[in-house]
Amino acid sequence: MGYLERLRDYRVLDPACGSGNFLYLALKCLKDIEHQVNLEAEQLGLQRQISVTGPHNVLGIELNEYAAELARVTVWIGELQWRVQRGYGFKLTPVLDALDHIECRDAVLGADGAEAAWPAADAVVGNPPFVGDKKMRSELGDVYTEALRAAYAGRVPGGADLVCYWFERARVQIEAGALQRAGLVATNSIRGGKNREVLDRVVATTRIFEAWSDLAWVNNGAAVRVSLLGFGEAPSTVLDGQPVAAITSDLSNAGVDDNSNLTAASQLQSNVAACFQGTSKVGPFEIDGALARLFLHAPNVNGRSNAEVVRPWVNGQDLVRRPSGTWIIDFGVQMAEADACGFEGPFAHLLQHVRALRQGNNREAYAKLWWRHAEARVGMRRALEKCPRFIATPRVSKHRVFAWVPVVTLPDTATVVVCRSDDTTMGLLHSRLHELWSLGVGTSLEDRPRYTPTTCFETFPFPAGLTPADTAHQRTETLPDGVVIPADLPATVRPQAEAIARAAAQLVALRDRWLNPPEWTERVPEVVPLGMATSPYPDRIVAKPGFEKEVAKRTLTNLYNQRPAWLAQAHATLDAAVAAAYGWGDITADTPDDELLRRLLALNRARAAM
Repeated sequence: MGYLERLRDYRVLDPACGSGNFLYLALKCLKDIEHQVNLEAEQLGLQRQISVTGPHNVLGIELNEYAAELARVTVWIGELQWRVQRGYGFKLTPVLDALDHIECRDAVLGADGAEAAWPAADAVVGNPPFVGDKKMRSELGDVYTEALRAAYAGRVPGGADLVCYWFERARVQIEAGALQRAGLVATNSIRGGKNREVLDRVVATTRIFEAWSDLAWVNNGAAVRVSLLGFGEAPSTVLDGQPVAAITSDLSNAGVDDNSNLTAASQLQSNVAACFQGTSKVGPFEIDGALARLFLHAPNVNGRSNAEVVRPWVNGQDLVRRPSGTWIIDFGVQMAEADACGFEGPFAHLLQHVRALRQGNNREAYAKLWWRHAEARVGMRRALEKCPRFIATPRVSKHRVFAWVPVVTLPDTATVVVCRSDDTTMGLLHSRLHELWSLGVGTSLEDRPRYTPTTCFETFPFPAGLTPADTAHQRTETLPDGVVIPADLPATVRPQAEAIARAAAQLVALRDRWLNPPEWTERVPEVVPLGMATSPYPDRIVAKPGFEKEVAKRTLTNLYNQRPAWLAQAHATLDAAVAAAYGWGDITADTPDDELLRRLLALNRARAAM
């Protein structure tokens, strides 16, 4: 009966136990094992050992006092129900045990500001809270967020989500010999960005022995994508239900070929200073079109036009849906308050709607410079100075689509901007190769892939001669048919650049014709600001009377959901031109995704080593 004695001493810890669901299931599992052992013992003529396992086997940590007490009740009820279902009857001495080992406290940060301690356990299970990096301050407070990051400095990066602190804490327990293995739930963004650095540490000091890399999870009616990870001691390694040799920190099969492991991708110097996240406002700087036009018609005491500080605005939804027609007040990156107040209407609007909110912000720069956007993206603005238009993609989107945006438009933080105006670069980004790469190295929010400049763009190996470094001068050449290519290309590269540009321009033209059919829409010239001879803004596209409902349905999301034959053919033509630029003429529509990623990763590694 030594095995039952081991069960008696076995401990399962849920360090974010909530109302105790994981603890209940852990207790049930242990008691089922005990029951099965007793049945097999009886078959051998041995006597049963009763009540070996029980509530003492499960440990919990929960910050919410009500939830912690509910967890204790859940475990008590689970124990009693199991006994009744198995015919054991109630335990009477006593009926209920004290469950002080389900503690009510913070699981990752101690009262002294140091890393919280966990009790020793054989296994950790749980579903730690999902709070994204950007929401930690608003949901947890600045003081707590700073203290948490300070306690784990050097181990959990500042840009990591809250769930990562539970992964690191479990890793420390395993490294210290106070834990054998852990099984935790996280959003699937754990596989990339700053979050993945935490799994890099897990892989470096122990190993991931089982993982489900990307699963649908419905929580309170909201669909999210999650990753399930087991790490620590285990005899086998299983990924998505299949045995593998090893699991990498991005939850892929390490295999035997380094060129199949996307975690080996490096940022490339040739790709820097070309791709940026849009501005972050931190305040209601946006205004509707009617108010914007009033400002643009109004005079100022400084004699300057409000067109200097009022401009169209684009966010991620504007790219994949119909444009919202929203404008924004933008005082740039250097304008002093004394100069800003000379633009009377826009400044008065911010006085009323923004100043109080920003002056209450804990970040000194946000409070002090309240009339400017919090993160105004100086590098992006500088890079856009030579661009008549730029390429934009939603930071989070079901489909990875790219669109042209006039440079007079200010991009929001929900967009990612590529500071190039040539059709060749547009074609490279909208190719199957780049889409696969961005999905492979990126993360996602719920069920929508996320695109970031560092992970998706700066690691992508562009064809030789067409990298962002090759087009950094941003000079362009317009061909007789109106297609735009980078200027000064070597003769060996130019034919491929022209083919890609023509395919991309055709794709965009067909797409725009579907989005805004001239039979259903008309172009309305935008307002001419006071003191200007012409409008610097693009025309508005509006539905003709009677066609409002039909036009409203014409969005990029709906188009790519349908993916009609003409769209698929346009993308196939573009993909063939891009493959030719790499010298991969053997690639077809049937070439497996894994093969394309293997080639791209090999090229990334070769470039990084140069």
